[in-house]
Amino acid sequence: MKLSEIKTHLGKLSALEFRLPDGSAVPAHFHVTEIGQINKRFIDCGGTVRNESVINFQLWEDGDFDHRLGADKLLKIIALSERVLELENQEIEVEYQGETIGKYGLEFDGLAFQLTSTMTACLAKDQCGIPASKPKIRLGQTQSCSPASGCC
Repeated sequence: MKLSEIKTHLGKLSALEFRLPDGSAVPAHFHVTEIGQINKRFIDCGGTVRNESVINFQLWEDGDFDHRLGADKLLKIIALSERVLELENQEIEVEYQGETIGKYGLEFDGLAFQLTSTMTACLAKDQCGIPASKPKIRLGQTQSCSPASGCC
């Protein structure tokens, strides 16, 4: 989800809710402790230099049970962030503390914001020898099962 999309959804909500990938709700007393832009410049295992940039929202909760962040307040925080940090309309990444800091994508289901699982991946599979998919071999069609036969 891009920054413009979250603003559109927030403008239509009376209650603000975020849900984790397992369906459980982020406690209603959460805070948005940071909104920022993260720029990452790196080299992949194939030697290609890459640049990535995302808008980062950090959600946090810790014992402040009386606090409730509403959609209108979050819109104001976003507007301030856009003005001060000169944010562009980029994808949003959400950080939330579980057993460790988790990084999530963001979607909207019409009622609540869904934190979506993210995955790592090799960006240069064609450069570092990782096959597109493992070959499938029927064990019944092999003559032997020695390490050189390809069946193991």
